[in-house]
Formats: sequence, structure tokens, C-alpha cells
Amino acid sequence: MAEEKYTDAIALLKADHRKVEALFEKFEKARSDDQKQSLATQIVTELKIHTIIEEEIFYPTLRGKIEDDTLDEAYVEHDGAKVLVNDIAAATPSADFFDAKVTVLSEEIKHHVAEEERRSEGMFAQAREAGVDLVALRDQMLARKQELMRQAETGGLPPAKPSAVKLVTA
Repeated sequence: MAEEKYTDAIALLKADHRKVEALFEKFEKARSDDQKQSLATQIVTELKIHTIIEEEIFYPTLRGKIEDDTLDEAYVEHDGAKVLVNDIAAATPSADFFDAKVTVLSEEIKHHVAEEERRSEGMFAQAREAGVDLVALRDQMLARKQELMRQAETGGLPPAKPSAVKLVTA
């Protein structure tokens, strides 16, 4: 059964982190536009799915159990990444700033992952300390992730929607 692949919700999220890190590394080494397009599409899809399961399931479960500031910062960091995710999804490697956007997105994700995975004060450490049922959470998140993966394969995922940050235009 797929649930056995991950010991708990944190293991599932960490596996997502490692997968996206590997995709960013491949993107950095890619030379052809076809390779870059394929990798960028994979990165965008992985990040959209990961963000959705965190924001729909993981983060709300932690609200009131871990520091509010930690969760609030995570939502804002997600929103910053969503802007780049949408730009990358709508562009091609020949577009202005394409490589730069992927590079900056990679840097933002590295920072976000480091915050979540920080040993003593990070979100994951706080969740473990709070006694959250991370196995039940894993099952819920994995079911949603599988649903989103099917959606991505069949019709695609909609653009990522910022929730904590409002874009203001003058």
C-alpha cells in the first residue's frame, strides 16, 4: 500500500522537498529548451500539489498547536512562490527572465524548506512536539495528493492562488 512508503506526514512532505530539489538541480544543468520546459513543468506541478496539500490539510491542522508566526510566514512564503510558479507555467524557456525566475524560485523554496525542517524550532519539529497525529495526517494528505496528481495528468491544475498576499496594482 502506498501509505507505507512514508512513515508519517512529515516524511511525505520531506520526500516532496527532496524531489523538487532534485528537479531544480537538473534544471540548472539542462541546456536545451526542451529539457528546461519539461523540468519546469514538473517543478510547477510538484510545487502546486505540495502547496495545496500543505495549505488545505497540514497547515490548518497545525493552527493553534504551533507558533502562529511560523504558519503565517509559511503562507506568505508560499504566496511569493505562487507568483513565480504561475509566471513559469505560462512561459517558455525562450521568454525573458525564464531561467532567472526558475533560479529565484529555487532559492525561495530552499529557504522555505530550511524553515520547515529546522531541527528545534522548525514547523516539523513543532508539529512533532505538539503531538499531532502525523500518521492520520499522512493518510489524508496522500489521498489528496493522489487526487491532485490524477487531475494534473488529465486536465492540468489551475493557476496557484495567493491567499495571504494581495497583489496591488497602481
